[in-house]
Amino acid sequence: MTVEEAQLEVRSVFMGGLVGQLVSGGLWLLSAAIGTWGSPGRGIAVLCVGGALIFSMTQLVLRVMGRSATLRADNPLGHLAMQIAFTIPLGLPLVGAATLHRLNWFYPAIMIVVGAHYLPFVFLYGMKHFAVLCGLMVGGGIVLGLYRHDTFALGGWATGATLVLFGIVGGLLTRRERRATRSSA
Repeated sequence: MTVEEAQLEVRSVFMGGLVGQLVSGGLWLLSAAIGTWGSPGRGIAVLCVGGALIFSMTQLVLRVMGRSATLRADNPLGHLAMQIAFTIPLGLPLVGAATLHRLNWFYPAIMIVVGAHYLPFVFLYGMKHFAVLCGLMVGGGIVLGLYRHDTFALGGWATGATLVLFGIVGGLLTRRERRATRSSA
């Protein structure tokens, strides 16, 4: 299997990130809502606990849609996807330290950790728009942490909306690619 074939399978199975991004974006929006109208602690708990379930929820949604939810065993990018996923829990101690120092740094800190984890998606999916998503999340986290640390959930709202938007973009790009492949065949 070539790299291009492996990336095509990742794009096809995961719909260019559409479902995963919608699940993740919905979780961020739920967390921000709870952090805004409930309590910051509950908002944090929702994002941290729910974050561990994003991949499982994505697979469930794909299966409910009648789609395959896993890559073929011979696709070497499956191992890369797992390694990328583990970067987030490895960054949580840093998010925790930032949050203990200043509660309102929770969302900016986790935006940076999660945003950085999207950079290898450029190779995993073979889709450059993930570099833009990475830059927006990392840059947004830095800006909010430095200049808007007077508000708690703004980063959660912004990230949720951004993830939903980029999920839609990834889905549309993959759909366009699939149509172009069918018409040329």
